[in-house]
Amino acid sequence: MPSYPPLPLALLLQLFWSFLRGERRSYRQDALRWAASLALCVEGREHIPARGPGLMVMNHYHRPGFEAWWFSLAISSLVPQEVHWMMSAAWTDDGTPGAKWRALYSPILLPLLARLYGFTSMPPMPPRPREAAARAAAVRHFLSAARRSPLLALAPEGQDNPRGVLLRPPPGSGRLLALLDEMGCPFFPVGVCEQADRLRLVFGAPFRLALPAGLSPAQRDRQAADQVMGAIAALLPSVLRGAYA
Repeated sequence: MPSYPPLPLALLLQLFWSFLRGERRSYRQDALRWAASLALCVEGREHIPARGPGLMVMNHYHRPGFEAWWFSLAISSLVPQEVHWMMSAAWTDDGTPGAKWRALYSPILLPLLARLYGFTSMPPMPPRPREAAARAAAVRHFLSAARRSPLLALAPEGQDNPRGVLLRPPPGSGRLLALLDEMGCPFFPVGVCEQADRLRLVFGAPFRLALPAGLSPAQRDRQAADQVMGAIAALLPSVLRGAYA
């Protein structure tokens, strides 16, 4: 498996200083510094969006030893403008080593990071009833960002599969995707995996949703999610397509 560089110590110190001063940072610039020593395999460079509006959608790739936020750093290092990410407000305890401690400190750390970069902070998946109001507020925040016509990004699955293969997004994900499509937002799919000793990113052609009239809200939710996940699956090796094989 490939190895990945840690965040440079100088960058970590700058992040801490920015926390103290309440300064906004450029995620793209920080991503460029992290990815400078990273071997990336990039396919479909012609499909990397140069500007917004648009929504980048990718699989929530995960394996032991690979942190999910690494793919966001890699993608942001390749896009020539700032990307507004939807990120989790907390990590959950999945029983893996160290997960219990990450679940304890992440509800403090991750929202701070979201504010530092101006991202949308979304309660973790699977949804918990007590977080319904916070989840609705996060959706409004993300839609507000879309109205400013930047480039946005999210992983519709919103959670990790221990085997690294695709999961069906939770209910409600497709509703958000359909709303963004109605706002005129094209989708830019990205497939993330590892190949030999490199992190592999495959950028696909942009597309729009094709939802038939007369669908029930639940059908519209599912079909929007499935169309987006199907576009992502097409960019991945067959062994990683999971529910979309």
